[in-house]
Parts: sequence; C-alpha cells; structure tokens
Amino acid sequence: DLVVVDTPPTSNAIDFLEAPDRITRFLDHRLYKVLVTPTGGLARVVNFAAQGFLRTVARIVSASVVDDAIEFFATFDGMEEGFRGRAVAVHDLLIAEDTAFVLVTVPRNDTVDDAAAFIETLATADIAVDAIVVNRVHPSFGSERLDGLADGPLAPFITVLHDSQTVAVGQDTVLATLTNELPAGAVVKIPFLDTDVHDLEGLASLAQWLTPEGTP
Repeated sequence: DLVVVDTPPTSNAIDFLEAPDRITRFLDHRLYKVLVTPTGGLARVVNFAAQGFLRTVARIVSASVVDDAIEFFATFDGMEEGFRGRAVAVHDLLIAEDTAFVLVTVPRNDTVDDAAAFIETLATADIAVDAIVVNRVHPSFGSERLDGLADGPLAPFITVLHDSQTVAVGQDTVLATLTNELPAGAVVKIPFLDTDVHDLEGLASLAQWLTPEGTP
C-alpha cells in the first residue's frame, strides 16, 4: 500500500502520525472515564467532583452544550475498544520494519530546515526516513568546463551557465545537512523541469529519476 501525506506545513503531517497515540491517550484519560460512564447506552456523571466541574463549565458555555457533550460521549458506548484497537494497529504499522518513509522536499533553506526538523521528530518516535526525493534541482555543469570561455563570443551564454552553476552549488550546500546522514542511493534528485507536471503522463516521466536504473 502507498499512503501520500501531502499536508504542508510539516506540522500537519506530524499531527497525522501522532493521531493514533492521541486517540489512545484520550480514551485512557482519567477525566474522560470519570465524567461519563456508559450505562444502558446513556451517560451519567459518576461523582460529585465531576458534577461540580460540569456546573462550572456550564456557566461558561451553557448547560445545553455540556448536555450535548455528555450525550456525544455516550454514543461511544461499546466502541472504545474498537477505536483503541485500530489506533494501536495503525501505530504498529507506522513503526513496522517493512514500512518505509520517503520525504519529498525542495532545495530551499526554509523547506530543508522544515524537513530536517520533521526527521528529528520522526526519530523521537523511532521512525527513520528511508529516502529523500529532492524536487526542482538545478543541474551542475562543473565550473572547469567554463574556464577560458568567458571572453569569447559565447560570453553571454557562459554568464548564464555560471549563474546556474552558482545556484546548483548553493543548493548542494543547503541539502548537505539533510542528505549527509543517508546513503547516496537514498537521495534522489529530480531536475528543474521546463514543463509543469499535471497529469499521469507527466508523473510517468519522473520515473527515469525515481528508479535506480533510470537515474542519470
């Protein structure tokens, strides 16, 4: 199975990955269990302290809102274990050895910093990034090829090449902090294309850079 989480900024992707644990913590939270105890499909407040808390909340948001909240939680009667079981299953899937994480970024300071912070967040959950795809990368022509040509008839074109090479070197510098921790084969660079990718044919054309045998 392939799951694509296209949710900039990165914090939204983190929310997605943390959702299973949040659901489990919510269902196990003492306040949730104390406030509402399902009985016969109906909810009732189980102690005086909880009643006092709800009365305080009711003065702020109105009693009807509190009643609606209690009724809402009452609908969970009998479903908690199902929620918990699915949350645990999703968490186990995310950290499984046969689950791979591929991070897609572009060679800009802000996005690379964001990606690096995301990798660190994943690491705290024992999740490693297996590959990085860098989109819109300027090609490197090698400055040695341009030496001695700057004063000839091709000077305007050489200037453009110099500028492009400067951009390429700058991008490599920006990406170094992100890619140095991964094997070379785990970092895939897709060049800055002269056409927009907006259909299946365009996506298929990217395969030449995404597959090892097609990588230039």
